[in-house]
Amino acid sequence: MASAAEQLASNLNFSTFAKAEDLKKRLWFTLAALLVYRLGTHIPLPGLNPEAYAQAFRGQANGILGLFNMFAGGAVERMAIFALGIMPYISASIIVQLMTSVVPSLEALKKEGEAGRKIINQYTRYGTVLLGTLQAYGIAVGLESGNGLVVDPGWFFRISTVITLLGGTMFLMWLGEQITSRGIGNGISLIIFAGIAAGLPKALAGTLELGRTGALSTPLILTVVVVAICVIALIVFVERAQRRLLIQYPKRQVGNRMFQGDTSHLPLKLNTAGVIPAIFASSLLLLPATAAGFAGNTNLPSWATSIIASLQHGQPLFMALYGLLIAFFAFFYTAIVFNPKDTADNLKKHGGFIPGIRPGERTAEYIDYVLTRITVVGAIYLVFVCILPETLIARTGIPLALGGTSLLIVVSVTLDTVAQIQGHLIAQQYEGLIKKSKLRGGKRGR
Repeated sequence: MASAAEQLASNLNFSTFAKAEDLKKRLWFTLAALLVYRLGTHIPLPGLNPEAYAQAFRGQANGILGLFNMFAGGAVERMAIFALGIMPYISASIIVQLMTSVVPSLEALKKEGEAGRKIINQYTRYGTVLLGTLQAYGIAVGLESGNGLVVDPGWFFRISTVITLLGGTMFLMWLGEQITSRGIGNGISLIIFAGIAAGLPKALAGTLELGRTGALSTPLILTVVVVAICVIALIVFVERAQRRLLIQYPKRQVGNRMFQGDTSHLPLKLNTAGVIPAIFASSLLLLPATAAGFAGNTNLPSWATSIIASLQHGQPLFMALYGLLIAFFAFFYTAIVFNPKDTADNLKKHGGFIPGIRPGERTAEYIDYVLTRITVVGAIYLVFVCILPETLIARTGIPLALGGTSLLIVVSVTLDTVAQIQGHLIAQQYEGLIKKSKLRGGKRGR
């Protein structure tokens, strides 16, 4: 079966794509949804002084707000209606998923299948509303504390800002779900991807401008380019790497004939968690400092000011926490998306076994052992890819869009989306082969 799928994948061509009407509809829907998202990042929040705000943002562009702006697709730079982005939804997802591991009632819901998943998703939406409201209100208060940023400060501005920003986040959450169900790829990841990809040309132009003015030397720019190319190559290699466990199926007898047992492989990705650990870690580090940059730290106690300063992008505490959170979520999310016990039970149910390993509990322990070892390698890879370029950027002042986190998200989401497109094309070819075989069978019957 695997060889047949690989042969079909190798035979994919433009004519196959031209016949895939459903795939083309999904692609057009995805592009239209992302276009709506990009338009929303240019609609400004009402009640702001654009010139004063632009000047205030430039002073924070290389800090934590610059990182938040990268994930929001430039909406923070313009303080658009999508300035909160999708981060409140991601933060709520982290909290709910953590709670499913410690709260028995939520853990029971998780095991109920589709019905339980819908209830958990509803809790995630409620959490998004709560976090989005708190963050939007913090942004409104922070903007009011700035010097001349708000034309008419007061409760009307605060309420309108909360409604606008929260509405933008809820719309993006809905848009991401629509892309996932009616388009191609994971909607939330694609929204983040679109925002980062939109900032790459500006980041490249900014880097070249720094080189032209002499702020960056030519060897340093070439070093950054070489590092970026090496990081992209490493991401492609690791994201496609697998540890395949040999699965053996016993011989079976049908009538008087004995059929040889089949063999297959259980593929375990080196980085099972994908890009999620980097997104989760970034969202948690952005959560406490959403509006602190505009508050000017004037109304904060000294200890809070020192903590916020230590959590600025490029600071040792920020990098240490970032690396630790990435490693933690690499293991945590892997445990969520892959359950060795369920896999072992399914193998036992279908008569499959790993040679030399007893079916059942011993198989689950072996799979968990192998998965833990490769996840260690995957976590080290994620930390290396995200931290090394970020450190280089923090020391040189190169735009954040060229950092390891952004490259990881862009490359990983691209690979995942291309794989889904190929999957749709392969399914299209399978349907074509089935129709041809039925037609041939009908002609023979005549």
